[in-house]
Amino acid sequence: MHLQRLLSLTRQAVDAYGMIDDNDKIAVGISGGKDSLTLLYALNSLKRFYPKKFDIYGITVDLGFEGFSLTPIKELCEHLSVPYKVISTDIGHIVFQERRESGPCSLCAKLRKGALNKAALDLGCNKVAYGHHKNDMVETMLLSLIYEGRFYCFPPKTYLDRTKLTLIRPLMYVEEADIKGFCNRYQVPLCKNPCPADGFTKREYVKNLTKYLEQHSPGVRQRMFHAITTGDLPGWPAAEKNVKGPTDMVTDTDMHMDMDTQEET
Repeated sequence: MHLQRLLSLTRQAVDAYGMIDDNDKIAVGISGGKDSLTLLYALNSLKRFYPKKFDIYGITVDLGFEGFSLTPIKELCEHLSVPYKVISTDIGHIVFQERRESGPCSLCAKLRKGALNKAALDLGCNKVAYGHHKNDMVETMLLSLIYEGRFYCFPPKTYLDRTKLTLIRPLMYVEEADIKGFCNRYQVPLCKNPCPADGFTKREYVKNLTKYLEQHSPGVRQRMFHAITTGDLPGWPAAEKNVKGPTDMVTDTDMHMDMDTQEET
């Protein structure tokens, strides 16, 4: 996937759900994986031509796993001129050594989000951007159906009353396969996930289930995504009217100028 296409889909999501306002300070949670680094590229490029001015800050919550190097992320943020902060924690030790959780993902996610939100507030940010893409949303809906017996998916934009932060998901229209293609095309410096539970979770099971369904009924993922976005789910804001759909291309002159610059770097 070309950067132009990534920006088109990102802008459509941002416009459709009013994710960005003038003078926003947005913390981008960077794990070092393909999703968060693609989000970093997308927002850093979008801010060059988006009519509403905003700033971004990269934040990594270091879980404390031995041998996990953040050097590639630091170098990338320096190259993109994005301020970057690392939050050192013992979350990995707490989850896997002290608590020895049989299902560690929930506790780990809760602790990581708490650390990320606190760091965002310390930097003066009013929004936090997550790298969840279209596949994540479909898989979350299936997880909820299978294990909780309800039709639910996290919304594109969520306001947190306690912290007064707003969470946004600008990659919600982007397919995971396109993110992989983007990272390959632009040689994005990925960091391998150090989590011992990686690949052995309920989410991994649902990911494989979705692939199976897609193979035997092509288009089922898109139909499920459509059901999510039109299902009037609790907590979901209404999409803005007269905004291009996720299959349309944005042809902004400033964006095309930006593409020329990005292709040279």
